[in-house]
Amino acid sequence: MMNPDTAAHSALSYDVTEADFRQTVLERSLEVPVLLDCWAPWCAPCRNLKPILEKLVQDYGGRFELAKLNTDDAPQISAALQIRSIPLVVLFVGGRPVDQFMGALPEGQVRAFLDKHLGEQADPLEALREDARQADPMTAESMLREGLMHVPGDMGLSGDLAERLIARDALDEAEKLLNSVDMEQQDDRHASLIKRIALARNKPPGNPAELEARIAANKKDFDARFALAAIRVYEGDFKAAFDQLLEVVMRDKAEWREKARLQLVEWFAVCTDADVVSYGRRYLGMYLN
Repeated sequence: MMNPDTAAHSALSYDVTEADFRQTVLERSLEVPVLLDCWAPWCAPCRNLKPILEKLVQDYGGRFELAKLNTDDAPQISAALQIRSIPLVVLFVGGRPVDQFMGALPEGQVRAFLDKHLGEQADPLEALREDARQADPMTAESMLREGLMHVPGDMGLSGDLAERLIARDALDEAEKLLNSVDMEQQDDRHASLIKRIALARNKPPGNPAELEARIAANKKDFDARFALAAIRVYEGDFKAAFDQLLEVVMRDKAEWREKARLQLVEWFAVCTDADVVSYGRRYLGMYLN
Protein backbone atom coordinates (compact mmCIF):
# COMPACT_ATOMS: atom_id res chain seq x y z
CA MET A 1 0.00 0.00 0.00
CA MET A 2 1.27 3.50 -0.87
CA ASN A 3 2.28 5.68 2.03
CA PRO A 4 -0.26 8.57 2.39
CA ASP A 5 2.53 11.13 2.40
CA THR A 6 3.93 9.68 -0.82
CA ALA A 7 0.49 9.74 -2.43
CA ALA A 8 -0.02 13.39 -1.50
CA HIS A 9 3.44 14.26 -2.77
CA SER A 10 2.88 12.57 -6.12
CA ALA A 11 -0.41 14.43 -6.55
CA LEU A 12 1.06 17.88 -5.90
CA SER A 13 4.58 17.47 -7.31
CA TYR A 14 5.47 15.65 -10.51
CA ASP A 15 7.95 15.48 -13.39
CA VAL A 16 6.92 16.91 -16.74
CA THR A 17 8.28 16.28 -20.24
CA GLU A 18 7.83 17.89 -23.63
CA ALA A 19 5.33 15.15 -24.51
CA ASP A 20 2.95 15.98 -21.66
CA PHE A 21 3.77 19.67 -21.07
CA ARG A 22 0.53 20.94 -22.57
CA GLN A 23 -1.61 18.62 -20.47
CA THR A 24 0.28 18.75 -17.16
CA VAL A 25 1.18 22.45 -17.18
CA LEU A 26 -0.94 24.52 -19.56
CA GLU A 27 -4.23 22.65 -19.27
CA ARG A 28 -3.76 21.80 -15.61
CA SER A 29 -3.18 25.49 -14.79
CA LEU A 30 -6.74 26.22 -15.93
CA GLU A 31 -7.86 24.39 -12.80
CA VAL A 32 -5.05 25.13 -10.31
CA PRO A 33 -1.89 27.29 -10.50
CA VAL A 34 1.16 25.30 -11.63
CA LEU A 35 4.69 26.26 -10.59
CA LEU A 36 7.16 25.06 -13.23
CA ASP A 37 10.67 24.32 -11.92
CA CYS A 38 13.14 24.35 -14.83
CA TRP A 39 16.27 22.50 -13.72
CA ALA A 40 19.10 20.23 -14.93
CA PRO A 41 21.08 17.43 -13.25
CA TRP A 42 24.37 19.35 -13.46
CA CYS A 43 22.94 22.54 -11.85
CA ALA A 44 24.00 22.89 -8.19
CA PRO A 45 21.65 25.83 -7.41
CA CYS A 46 18.80 23.69 -8.82
CA ARG A 47 19.59 21.00 -6.26
CA ASN A 48 19.47 23.65 -3.50
CA LEU A 49 16.12 25.02 -4.66
CA LYS A 50 14.37 21.68 -5.23
CA PRO A 51 13.74 20.75 -1.55
CA ILE A 52 12.44 24.27 -0.85
CA LEU A 53 9.87 24.02 -3.66
CA GLU A 54 8.85 20.51 -2.65
CA LYS A 55 8.37 21.64 0.94
CA LEU A 56 6.30 24.66 -0.07
CA VAL A 57 3.98 22.72 -2.37
CA GLN A 58 3.08 20.58 0.64
CA ASP A 59 2.79 23.56 2.99
CA TYR A 60 0.35 25.29 0.64
CA GLY A 61 -1.88 22.21 0.66
CA GLY A 62 -3.02 22.13 -2.96
CA ARG A 63 -3.21 25.85 -3.67
CA PHE A 64 -0.66 25.20 -6.40
CA GLU A 65 1.10 22.23 -7.96
CA LEU A 66 4.80 21.78 -8.73
CA ALA A 67 5.86 20.56 -12.18
CA LYS A 68 9.58 19.77 -12.62
CA LEU A 69 11.11 20.05 -16.08
CA ASN A 70 14.59 18.72 -16.89
CA THR A 71 15.70 21.31 -19.44
CA ASP A 72 18.36 18.99 -20.89
CA ASP A 73 15.54 16.74 -22.10
CA ALA A 74 13.23 19.55 -23.22
CA PRO A 75 14.99 21.77 -25.81
CA GLN A 76 11.75 22.92 -27.47
CA ILE A 77 10.11 24.00 -24.22
CA SER A 78 13.36 25.65 -23.11
CA ALA A 79 13.42 27.63 -26.35
CA ALA A 80 9.75 28.58 -26.04
CA LEU A 81 10.34 29.86 -22.49
CA GLN A 82 13.55 31.62 -23.64
CA ILE A 83 15.52 30.03 -20.81
CA ARG A 84 18.93 31.65 -20.45
CA SER A 85 19.80 30.54 -16.94
CA ILE A 86 18.60 27.95 -14.45
CA PRO A 87 17.04 27.39 -12.08
CA LEU A 88 14.12 29.24 -13.64
CA VAL A 89 10.74 29.00 -11.90
CA VAL A 90 7.63 30.04 -13.83
CA LEU A 91 4.10 30.32 -12.42
CA PHE A 92 1.31 29.34 -14.82
CA VAL A 93 -2.28 30.43 -14.14
CA GLY A 94 -5.19 30.07 -16.55
CA GLY A 95 -3.03 28.40 -19.19
CA ARG A 96 -0.48 31.24 -19.32
CA PRO A 97 2.77 32.21 -17.56
CA VAL A 98 2.06 35.10 -15.18
CA ASP A 99 5.40 35.57 -13.39
CA GLN A 100 8.81 34.00 -12.88
CA PHE A 101 12.06 34.18 -10.93
CA MET A 102 15.59 32.94 -11.50
CA GLY A 103 18.09 31.53 -9.08
CA ALA A 104 17.91 29.56 -5.84
CA LEU A 105 15.96 32.05 -3.73
CA PRO A 106 15.62 31.42 0.02
CA GLU A 107 12.32 30.02 1.26
CA GLY A 108 11.02 33.37 2.51
CA GLN A 109 11.42 35.02 -0.88
CA VAL A 110 9.76 32.10 -2.66
CA ARG A 111 6.83 32.33 -0.24
CA ALA A 112 6.53 36.05 -0.97
CA PHE A 113 6.51 35.29 -4.71
CA LEU A 114 3.73 32.72 -4.26
CA ASP A 115 1.65 34.85 -1.90
CA LYS A 116 1.71 37.74 -4.34
CA HIS A 117 -0.19 35.63 -6.84
CA LEU A 118 -2.04 33.03 -4.82
CA GLY A 119 -3.28 35.09 -1.88
CA GLU A 120 -5.65 33.31 0.43
CA GLN A 121 -8.07 32.08 -2.25
CA ALA A 122 -6.34 31.82 -5.58
CA ASP A 123 -8.85 31.27 -8.38
CA PRO A 124 -7.33 30.24 -11.73
CA LEU A 125 -10.63 30.69 -13.56
CA GLU A 126 -10.90 34.25 -12.29
CA ALA A 127 -7.32 34.84 -13.44
CA LEU A 128 -8.26 33.56 -16.90
CA ARG A 129 -11.31 35.83 -16.99
CA GLU A 130 -9.22 38.83 -15.95
CA ASP A 131 -6.65 38.09 -18.66
CA ALA A 132 -9.49 37.88 -21.19
CA ARG A 133 -10.79 41.28 -20.06
CA GLN A 134 -7.39 42.79 -20.88
CA ALA A 135 -7.06 41.07 -24.26
CA ASP A 136 -8.34 42.16 -27.68
CA PRO A 137 -11.82 40.80 -28.55
CA MET A 138 -10.67 37.95 -30.81
CA THR A 139 -8.02 36.74 -28.36
CA ALA A 140 -10.44 37.06 -25.45
CA GLU A 141 -13.05 34.89 -27.16
CA SER A 142 -10.41 32.27 -27.91
CA MET A 143 -9.24 32.25 -24.29
CA LEU A 144 -12.78 31.93 -22.93
CA ARG A 145 -13.65 29.14 -25.38
CA GLU A 146 -10.55 27.20 -24.37
CA GLY A 147 -11.40 27.65 -20.72
CA LEU A 148 -14.91 26.28 -21.33
CA MET A 149 -13.40 23.18 -22.93
CA HIS A 150 -12.04 22.30 -19.49
CA VAL A 151 -14.93 23.53 -17.34
CA PRO A 152 -17.97 23.31 -19.64
CA GLY A 153 -21.03 25.13 -18.39
CA ASP A 154 -19.14 27.44 -16.02
CA MET A 155 -21.38 30.50 -15.65
CA GLY A 156 -18.52 32.98 -15.20
CA LEU A 157 -16.78 31.98 -18.44
CA SER A 158 -20.08 31.43 -20.29
CA GLY A 159 -21.39 34.83 -19.24
CA ASP A 160 -18.19 36.62 -20.29
CA LEU A 161 -18.21 34.90 -23.67
CA ALA A 162 -21.94 35.50 -24.17
CA GLU A 163 -21.47 39.23 -23.57
CA ARG A 164 -18.81 39.33 -26.27
CA LEU A 165 -20.99 37.35 -28.67
CA ILE A 166 -23.92 39.71 -28.07
CA ALA A 167 -21.65 42.71 -28.69
CA ARG A 168 -20.85 41.42 -32.19
CA ASP A 169 -24.47 40.37 -32.85
CA ALA A 170 -23.85 36.61 -32.69
CA LEU A 171 -27.14 36.26 -30.82
CA ASP A 172 -28.00 32.65 -31.73
CA GLU A 173 -24.59 31.45 -30.58
CA ALA A 174 -24.86 33.45 -27.35
CA GLU A 175 -28.30 32.01 -26.63
CA LYS A 176 -27.11 28.45 -27.33
CA LEU A 177 -24.15 28.98 -25.02
CA LEU A 178 -26.33 30.26 -22.18
CA ASN A 179 -28.82 27.43 -22.65
CA SER A 180 -25.95 24.97 -22.13
CA VAL A 181 -25.36 26.25 -18.58
CA ASP A 182 -26.68 23.87 -15.92
CA MET A 183 -29.83 25.01 -14.13
CA GLU A 184 -27.92 25.07 -10.82
CA GLN A 185 -25.55 27.72 -12.20
CA GLN A 186 -28.16 29.90 -13.89
CA ASP A 187 -28.11 33.07 -11.79
CA ASP A 188 -29.35 36.66 -12.09
CA ARG A 189 -26.65 37.40 -14.63
CA HIS A 190 -27.84 34.50 -16.77
CA ALA A 191 -31.40 35.85 -16.71
CA SER A 192 -30.13 39.34 -17.57
CA LEU A 193 -28.19 38.08 -20.58
CA ILE A 194 -31.20 36.14 -21.88
CA LYS A 195 -33.27 39.35 -21.67
CA ARG A 196 -30.42 41.27 -23.29
CA ILE A 197 -30.53 38.89 -26.27
CA ALA A 198 -34.28 39.43 -26.60
CA LEU A 199 -33.77 43.19 -26.64
CA ALA A 200 -30.96 42.92 -29.19
CA ARG A 201 -33.22 40.96 -31.55
CA ASN A 202 -35.76 43.79 -31.77
CA LYS A 203 -34.19 46.92 -33.23
CA PRO A 204 -36.30 49.94 -32.26
CA PRO A 205 -37.27 52.48 -34.91
CA GLY A 206 -35.77 55.93 -35.18
CA ASN A 207 -32.63 57.74 -36.32
CA PRO A 208 -30.30 58.60 -33.41
CA ALA A 209 -29.02 61.79 -35.01
CA GLU A 210 -32.55 63.05 -35.66
CA LEU A 211 -33.65 62.15 -32.14
CA GLU A 212 -30.65 63.95 -30.64
CA ALA A 213 -31.49 67.02 -32.72
CA ARG A 214 -35.07 66.98 -31.42
CA ILE A 215 -33.83 66.74 -27.83
CA ALA A 216 -31.36 69.58 -28.37
CA ALA A 217 -34.21 71.75 -29.65
CA ASN A 218 -36.59 70.74 -26.85
CA LYS A 219 -35.23 69.27 -23.63
CA LYS A 220 -38.73 68.08 -22.75
CA ASP A 221 -39.26 66.06 -25.93
CA PHE A 222 -39.79 62.94 -23.86
CA ASP A 223 -40.94 60.84 -26.82
CA ALA A 224 -37.55 61.45 -28.43
CA ARG A 225 -35.71 60.64 -25.20
CA PHE A 226 -37.53 57.31 -24.82
CA ALA A 227 -36.88 56.42 -28.47
CA LEU A 228 -33.19 57.30 -28.20
CA ALA A 229 -32.88 55.37 -24.92
CA ALA A 230 -34.35 52.26 -26.58
CA ILE A 231 -31.81 52.52 -29.40
CA ARG A 232 -28.94 52.85 -26.92
CA VAL A 233 -30.11 49.75 -25.04
CA TYR A 234 -30.28 47.87 -28.35
CA GLU A 235 -26.68 48.94 -28.97
CA GLY A 236 -25.68 47.84 -25.48
CA ASP A 237 -24.90 51.34 -24.18
CA PHE A 238 -26.98 51.18 -21.01
CA LYS A 239 -25.41 54.22 -19.40
CA ALA A 240 -26.45 56.44 -22.32
CA ALA A 241 -29.96 54.95 -22.14
CA PHE A 242 -30.16 55.53 -18.38
CA ASP A 243 -29.04 59.14 -18.84
CA GLN A 244 -31.91 59.85 -21.22
CA LEU A 245 -34.55 58.45 -18.88
CA LEU A 246 -32.99 60.07 -15.81
CA GLU A 247 -33.42 63.39 -17.60
CA VAL A 248 -37.12 62.56 -17.95
CA VAL A 249 -37.39 61.74 -14.24
CA MET A 250 -35.67 65.01 -13.36
CA ARG A 251 -37.72 67.21 -15.72
CA ASP A 252 -41.23 65.75 -15.24
CA LYS A 253 -43.32 65.36 -12.10
CA ALA A 254 -46.22 63.30 -13.43
CA GLU A 255 -46.91 60.47 -15.91
CA TRP A 256 -43.64 60.69 -17.86
CA ARG A 257 -41.64 60.44 -14.64
CA GLU A 258 -43.42 57.23 -13.58
CA LYS A 259 -43.10 55.75 -17.07
CA ALA A 260 -39.36 56.48 -17.04
CA ARG A 261 -38.98 55.03 -13.54
CA LEU A 262 -40.66 51.78 -14.53
CA GLN A 263 -38.56 51.48 -17.68
CA LEU A 264 -35.35 52.12 -15.73
CA VAL A 265 -36.22 49.44 -13.18
CA GLU A 266 -36.87 46.98 -16.02
CA TRP A 267 -33.54 47.79 -17.68
CA PHE A 268 -31.63 47.61 -14.39
CA ALA A 269 -32.53 43.90 -14.41
CA VAL A 270 -31.12 43.50 -17.93
CA CYS A 271 -27.86 45.42 -17.65
CA THR A 272 -24.97 43.16 -16.59
CA ASP A 273 -22.60 46.01 -15.70
CA ALA A 274 -22.99 46.39 -11.92
CA ASP A 275 -21.28 49.79 -11.89
CA VAL A 276 -23.64 51.21 -14.51
CA VAL A 277 -26.68 49.81 -12.67
CA SER A 278 -25.40 51.31 -9.41
CA TYR A 279 -24.99 54.66 -11.20
CA GLY A 280 -28.55 54.51 -12.55
CA ARG A 281 -30.09 53.51 -9.22
CA ARG A 282 -28.18 56.21 -7.34
CA TYR A 283 -29.34 59.05 -9.58
CA LEU A 284 -32.88 57.69 -9.83
CA GLY A 285 -33.07 57.76 -6.04
CA MET A 286 -31.71 61.33 -5.96
CA TYR A 287 -34.16 62.61 -8.58
CA LEU A 288 -37.18 60.96 -6.97
CA ASN A 289 -36.49 62.54 -3.58
